Amino acid sequence: MNPSTAIYIAIALPLIGAALVVALRRWPNLREASSLITGGALFAVVLSLLPHVQSGARPEAQVVEVMSGLWLAFKVEPLGMLFALVASGLWIVTTTYSIGYMRGHHEKDQTRFYACFAIAISAAMGVAMAANLLTLFTFYEILTLSTYPLVTHHRTEKAMRAGRVYLGILLGTSIGFLLLAIIWTYYLAGTLDFRPGGILAGTADDWVIVVLLALFVFGTGKAALMPFHRWLPAAMVAPTPVSALLHAVAVVKAGVFTVMKIIVYIFGIELLHDTGLSIWLMYVAAFTIIAASLVALTKDNLKARLAYSTISQLSYIVLGAALATSAGVLGGSMHIAMHAFGKITLFFCAGAIYVAANKTDISDMAGIGRTMPFTMTAFFIGALSIIGLPPMGGAWSKWFLALGALEAEQRVLVGVLLVSSLLNVAYLMPIVARAFFVAPSAAAGDASDPPGAPGKSTVIKEAPLFCLLALGTTAVGCLVLFFYADALYRLLTPIVMP
Repeated sequence: MNPSTAIYIAIALPLIGAALVVALRRWPNLREASSLITGGALFAVVLSLLPHVQSGARPEAQVVEVMSGLWLAFKVEPLGMLFALVASGLWIVTTTYSIGYMRGHHEKDQTRFYACFAIAISAAMGVAMAANLLTLFTFYEILTLSTYPLVTHHRTEKAMRAGRVYLGILLGTSIGFLLLAIIWTYYLAGTLDFRPGGILAGTADDWVIVVLLALFVFGTGKAALMPFHRWLPAAMVAPTPVSALLHAVAVVKAGVFTVMKIIVYIFGIELLHDTGLSIWLMYVAAFTIIAASLVALTKDNLKARLAYSTISQLSYIVLGAALATSAGVLGGSMHIAMHAFGKITLFFCAGAIYVAANKTDISDMAGIGRTMPFTMTAFFIGALSIIGLPPMGGAWSKWFLALGALEAEQRVLVGVLLVSSLLNVAYLMPIVARAFFVAPSAAAGDASDPPGAPGKSTVIKEAPLFCLLALGTTAVGCLVLFFYADALYRLLTPIVMP
């Protein structure tokens, strides 16, 4: 297949899938089969571009010239290739999970759910393959609008309020800050193209570069950098498959991917490293890492705790970009994939617990590992990856981030990474310990019934099979990424080469 054709197909396939979902709405089995088939086809198309990118080629496709010299266009480079692979691959897994969850929980409006999900994936492909800021901004906004119906899926007052926060913050930051930064960049550089080494060096005074960097970073609200993070916990009112989309597949990953791509291809890491103009961003990211972790410790609702964990983990990627060192950028970029697999596993497990046991609060999950051993083992694996312990993929991204901090001579930030990992242990491991080692009677305050006493249920009651297949796949993915991290490293290395 011609690479340019593959790019067009990658953008169009999810839209075709959305149309099929609507057309087959009366036949749920066919509707969901069409989603799975479309997801598999998309991943195959994206995968077909990988050998070209690995060989040094940068497949391109131009759609329309908006104004003289400014095109709506696509170009696949290593960072975009990684994001496209993660989003398209996890779409298959999330669709599989959604079949079990949406049916098991008897959710309404499933056709709308699958259709909007597919449109969001098309937008994610557009963000991943954008050749310039104009194209990225266009698909970034489509992603926001297409996920709004998913956030407000239940149509309750709480869901609609969360949707208002979602749109208010994401559209407010992108139009108020990001669009202004894009226009200013075009004025300074005369182009919006993503170019190795950046396009802003020598175009403006240092203070202008600092202001532009702030506008870009805070304008990318999907990165959930404090103080523009509140939309993410609010959106947890949505069904768990939507939470997976927000946290791992498309939305927040589009945010941190945008930050990384702008720093690498618009500012250029040499400019930021040599001038030290991104040091302030390092410490904003460090504050978000620690502060969000501390808030996570206070949350009893499992999805709320995982939401604040995501806010913290996203700032690892922002920190890697701000370090503007080879190891930092590589570590932050690798964390896009590592976090995706770890966090989607945790959210899948949270949804499985809700479907099978109707539990949402951690304080109610004592002994649940006895009735849901497969789910809680997967949760344990995902937690280890988020913490960054071998043999899970998250160990490598944190390793390179620490090396990047040392390269930047920011030893304080190495300490931030270590403290953050300890906080990860503090808010994730008690969930596992409570599930496997605390008797259900202890949660009810009945000390007269010792662990394992007769009458206590030990019947295995897991979530539907499709849920288990999905969370088992992503848990294995956390392990695989540890042993095959070198493949990610080799793919991403060109983005930091002069």
